[in-house]
Amino acid sequence: MIRVEAPAKHLWRNPLPLVLASKSQARRELLAATGLPFECIDAALDERNVEAPLRREGVPAGNIAAHLAKAKAEQISARRPDHLVIGADQVLSLEGEFFSKPRDLAEAKVHLKRFSGKTHELHSALCIVRGGSVLFACAPVAFMHMRALSTDFIDAYVEAAGDDVLGSVGCYRLEHLGIHLFEAIEADQSTIMGLPLLPLLAFLRAEGSLIG
Repeated sequence: MIRVEAPAKHLWRNPLPLVLASKSQARRELLAATGLPFECIDAALDERNVEAPLRREGVPAGNIAAHLAKAKAEQISARRPDHLVIGADQVLSLEGEFFSKPRDLAEAKVHLKRFSGKTHELHSALCIVRGGSVLFACAPVAFMHMRALSTDFIDAYVEAAGDDVLGSVGCYRLEHLGIHLFEAIEADQSTIMGLPLLPLLAFLRAEGSLIG
Protein backbone atom coordinates (compact mmCIF):
# COMPACT_ATOMS: atom_id res chain seq x y z
CA MET A 1 0.00 0.00 0.00
CA ILE A 2 1.16 3.53 -0.80
CA ARG A 3 -0.30 6.53 1.05
CA VAL A 4 -0.13 9.94 -0.65
CA GLU A 5 -0.30 13.22 1.26
CA ALA A 6 -2.86 15.87 0.35
CA PRO A 7 -1.72 19.42 -0.53
CA ALA A 8 -5.38 20.27 -1.23
CA LYS A 9 -6.66 18.81 2.04
CA HIS A 10 -8.75 21.92 2.71
CA LEU A 11 -10.89 21.00 -0.31
CA TRP A 12 -11.50 17.49 1.02
CA ARG A 13 -14.51 16.94 3.31
CA ASN A 14 -14.43 13.16 3.66
CA PRO A 15 -12.69 11.97 6.86
CA LEU A 16 -11.29 9.01 4.91
CA PRO A 17 -8.86 9.15 1.97
CA LEU A 18 -9.72 7.81 -1.45
CA VAL A 19 -8.37 4.41 -2.38
CA LEU A 20 -6.94 3.86 -5.86
CA ALA A 21 -7.12 0.18 -6.80
CA SER A 22 -4.09 0.29 -9.05
CA LYS A 23 -0.31 -0.08 -9.16
CA SER A 24 -0.06 2.19 -12.23
CA GLN A 25 2.51 4.95 -11.77
CA ALA A 26 0.72 7.14 -14.32
CA ARG A 27 -2.61 6.88 -12.47
CA ARG A 28 -0.93 7.51 -9.14
CA GLU A 29 0.76 10.64 -10.52
CA LEU A 30 -2.49 11.89 -12.02
CA LEU A 31 -4.44 11.50 -8.78
CA ALA A 32 -1.58 12.98 -6.75
CA ALA A 33 -1.68 16.08 -8.97
CA THR A 34 -5.23 16.80 -7.75
CA GLY A 35 -3.88 17.24 -4.23
CA LEU A 36 -6.49 14.92 -2.72
CA PRO A 37 -5.64 12.34 -0.06
CA PHE A 38 -5.50 8.75 -1.25
CA GLU A 39 -3.98 5.33 -0.80
CA CYS A 40 -2.83 3.01 -3.60
CA ILE A 41 -3.56 -0.70 -3.28
CA ASP A 42 -2.85 -3.06 -6.16
CA ALA A 43 -5.92 -5.12 -7.04
CA ALA A 44 -3.58 -7.76 -8.54
CA LEU A 45 -6.27 -8.73 -11.04
CA ASP A 46 -5.34 -11.15 -13.83
CA GLU A 47 -6.71 -8.84 -16.51
CA ARG A 48 -6.09 -11.07 -19.50
CA ASN A 49 -7.78 -14.02 -17.82
CA VAL A 50 -10.81 -11.88 -16.93
CA GLU A 51 -11.15 -10.25 -20.35
CA ALA A 52 -10.56 -13.36 -22.48
CA PRO A 53 -14.13 -14.76 -22.25
CA LEU A 54 -15.57 -11.27 -22.81
CA ARG A 55 -13.58 -10.91 -26.02
CA ARG A 56 -14.74 -14.33 -27.21
CA GLU A 57 -18.34 -13.25 -26.61
CA GLY A 58 -17.81 -10.12 -28.71
CA VAL A 59 -18.29 -7.67 -25.84
CA PRO A 60 -17.44 -4.10 -27.01
CA ALA A 61 -14.10 -2.61 -25.93
CA GLY A 62 -15.65 0.06 -23.70
CA ASN A 63 -17.71 -2.56 -21.86
CA ILE A 64 -14.64 -4.72 -21.29
CA ALA A 65 -12.75 -1.76 -19.83
CA ALA A 66 -15.74 -0.97 -17.59
CA HIS A 67 -15.93 -4.61 -16.43
CA LEU A 68 -12.24 -4.61 -15.48
CA ALA A 69 -12.45 -1.27 -13.67
CA LYS A 70 -15.45 -2.51 -11.68
CA ALA A 71 -13.74 -5.79 -10.79
CA LYS A 72 -10.70 -3.94 -9.46
CA ALA A 73 -12.76 -1.51 -7.39
CA GLU A 74 -14.96 -4.25 -5.94
CA GLN A 75 -11.97 -6.37 -4.99
CA ILE A 76 -10.35 -3.58 -2.98
CA SER A 77 -13.69 -2.36 -1.59
CA ALA A 78 -13.98 -5.69 0.20
CA ARG A 79 -10.83 -4.69 2.10
CA ARG A 80 -11.71 -0.99 2.53
CA PRO A 81 -15.54 -1.03 2.74
CA ASP A 82 -15.91 2.46 4.22
CA HIS A 83 -13.72 4.19 1.63
CA LEU A 84 -14.48 5.44 -1.85
CA VAL A 85 -12.51 3.03 -4.00
CA ILE A 86 -11.49 3.95 -7.55
CA GLY A 87 -11.05 1.26 -10.18
CA ALA A 88 -9.76 2.13 -13.63
CA ASP A 89 -8.77 0.28 -16.77
CA GLN A 90 -8.03 0.87 -20.44
CA VAL A 91 -8.73 -1.16 -23.56
CA LEU A 92 -7.31 -0.19 -26.93
CA SER A 93 -9.26 -0.99 -30.07
CA LEU A 94 -8.26 -0.63 -33.70
CA GLU A 95 -10.53 -1.63 -36.57
CA GLY A 96 -12.40 -4.09 -34.37
CA GLU A 97 -9.25 -5.66 -32.88
CA PHE A 98 -8.42 -5.31 -29.17
CA PHE A 99 -4.89 -4.88 -27.83
CA SER A 100 -3.44 -5.54 -24.37
CA LYS A 101 -0.10 -4.37 -22.99
CA PRO A 102 2.78 -5.88 -24.99
CA ARG A 103 4.50 -8.83 -23.34
CA ASP A 104 7.96 -7.64 -24.35
CA LEU A 105 9.76 -5.09 -26.52
CA ALA A 106 9.53 -7.28 -29.62
CA GLU A 107 5.74 -7.45 -29.34
CA ALA A 108 5.65 -3.68 -28.73
CA LYS A 109 7.29 -3.18 -32.13
CA VAL A 110 4.68 -5.40 -33.77
CA HIS A 111 1.88 -3.38 -32.14
CA LEU A 112 3.39 -0.06 -33.20
CA LYS A 113 3.64 -1.23 -36.80
CA ARG A 114 -0.05 -2.15 -36.61
CA PHE A 115 -0.98 1.27 -35.17
CA SER A 116 1.20 3.22 -37.62
CA GLY A 117 -0.71 5.70 -39.78
CA LYS A 118 -4.08 4.79 -38.23
CA THR A 119 -6.47 6.03 -35.56
CA HIS A 120 -6.97 3.83 -32.54
CA GLU A 121 -9.37 4.27 -29.65
CA LEU A 122 -8.48 4.23 -25.98
CA HIS A 123 -11.48 3.30 -23.83
CA SER A 124 -10.66 4.59 -20.34
CA ALA A 125 -13.09 3.22 -17.79
CA LEU A 126 -13.59 4.56 -14.28
CA CYS A 127 -15.64 2.94 -11.50
CA ILE A 128 -16.17 4.16 -7.93
CA VAL A 129 -17.34 1.69 -5.31
CA ARG A 130 -18.11 1.99 -1.61
CA GLY A 131 -19.19 -0.91 0.57
CA GLY A 132 -19.39 -3.15 -2.49
CA SER A 133 -21.90 -0.88 -4.27
CA VAL A 134 -21.11 0.95 -7.50
CA LEU A 135 -21.72 4.68 -7.03
CA PHE A 136 -20.42 5.95 -10.35
CA ALA A 137 -19.04 4.61 -13.62
CA CYS A 138 -18.03 6.04 -16.99
CA ALA A 139 -15.82 5.10 -19.93
CA PRO A 140 -14.80 8.09 -22.09
CA VAL A 141 -12.96 7.43 -25.36
CA ALA A 142 -9.75 9.01 -26.66
CA PHE A 143 -9.18 9.03 -30.42
CA MET A 144 -5.45 8.74 -31.10
CA HIS A 145 -4.26 9.60 -34.61
CA MET A 146 -0.83 8.02 -34.99
CA ARG A 147 1.45 9.26 -37.74
CA ALA A 148 3.06 6.88 -40.23
CA LEU A 149 6.10 5.39 -38.50
CA SER A 150 9.19 4.06 -40.24
CA THR A 151 10.79 0.83 -39.09
CA ASP A 152 13.93 2.77 -38.14
CA PHE A 153 11.88 5.15 -36.00
CA ILE A 154 10.04 2.30 -34.25
CA ASP A 155 13.34 0.58 -33.42
CA ALA A 156 14.87 3.82 -32.11
CA TYR A 157 11.73 4.77 -30.16
CA VAL A 158 11.41 1.38 -28.43
CA GLU A 159 15.09 1.44 -27.50
CA ALA A 160 14.82 4.98 -26.11
CA ALA A 161 11.51 4.50 -24.28
CA GLY A 162 12.47 1.11 -22.84
CA ASP A 163 10.08 -0.31 -20.26
CA ASP A 164 7.69 2.63 -20.72
CA VAL A 165 6.32 0.85 -23.78
CA LEU A 166 5.37 -2.19 -21.66
CA GLY A 167 3.25 -0.26 -19.18
CA SER A 168 0.61 0.95 -21.65
CA VAL A 169 -1.81 -0.79 -23.99
CA GLY A 170 -0.63 1.59 -26.72
CA CYS A 171 3.12 1.20 -26.08
CA TYR A 172 3.51 4.84 -25.04
CA ARG A 173 3.39 7.34 -22.23
CA LEU A 174 2.13 10.51 -23.86
CA GLU A 175 3.70 12.70 -21.18
CA HIS A 176 7.10 11.27 -22.14
CA LEU A 177 8.53 10.07 -25.47
CA GLY A 178 5.14 8.80 -26.62
CA ILE A 179 4.24 12.27 -27.88
CA HIS A 180 6.55 11.63 -30.87
CA LEU A 181 4.11 9.00 -32.20
CA PHE A 182 1.14 11.25 -32.93
CA GLU A 183 -0.09 13.81 -35.42
CA ALA A 184 -3.40 14.56 -33.65
CA ILE A 185 -5.25 13.59 -30.47
CA GLU A 186 -8.92 13.96 -29.51
CA ALA A 187 -9.21 13.69 -25.73
CA ASP A 188 -8.07 15.24 -22.49
CA GLN A 189 -4.74 14.00 -21.16
CA SER A 190 -6.10 12.25 -18.05
CA THR A 191 -8.35 10.08 -20.20
CA ILE A 192 -5.38 9.12 -22.36
CA MET A 193 -3.33 8.30 -19.27
CA GLY A 194 -6.03 6.01 -17.92
CA LEU A 195 -7.76 7.95 -15.12
CA PRO A 196 -10.45 10.39 -16.39
CA LEU A 197 -10.12 13.16 -13.80
CA LEU A 198 -12.91 15.51 -14.91
CA PRO A 199 -15.76 13.00 -14.37
CA LEU A 200 -14.05 11.74 -11.21
CA LEU A 201 -13.87 15.22 -9.66
CA ALA A 202 -17.42 16.04 -10.77
CA PHE A 203 -18.66 12.92 -8.99
CA LEU A 204 -16.72 13.75 -5.81
CA ARG A 205 -18.23 17.26 -5.76
CA ALA A 206 -21.76 15.92 -6.30
CA GLU A 207 -21.24 13.22 -3.66
CA GLY A 208 -20.03 15.77 -1.12
CA SER A 209 -16.49 14.56 -0.45
CA LEU A 210 -15.06 17.51 -2.36
CA ILE A 211 -16.02 21.14 -1.87
CA GLY A 212 -18.05 22.33 -4.87
